Amino acid sequence: MFVLIFSFALVLSTLLIFVYFLTNYLSYLEGGEKMTAFECGFDPLSKMRSPFSTRFFLLVVLFLIFDVEIALLFPVLSVFSSSLNFFTISGLLLFLVVLLFGVFHEWNEGALDWFSV
Repeated sequence: MFVLIFSFALVLSTLLIFVYFLTNYLSYLEGGEKMTAFECGFDPLSKMRSPFSTRFFLLVVLFLIFDVEIALLFPVLSVFSSSLNFFTISGLLLFLVVLLFGVFHEWNEGALDWFSV
């Protein structure tokens, strides 16, 4: 059985190496356009330091923070379904109060307003 698995792995790895060298050689035969840097749709010859919206950056950072906090609720909910006790409920409520306090604070500061007057 071991010989069969080893021979299959050897044949498969040889085939994959052959396909890699074949496709790698064919990519160099095409034009040089594929070898240039791709700048996410921007012209790579334009100026590199274009202005960036700091409000957008702040909104993205806030989204990441609250997204991670929401992702932390999933293990709590799985424990919550198996055991219902005072410490689990109080820990969950304390976490939600801190999360809601942060959201209301950012809302009050105006960080969540995309269009400011």
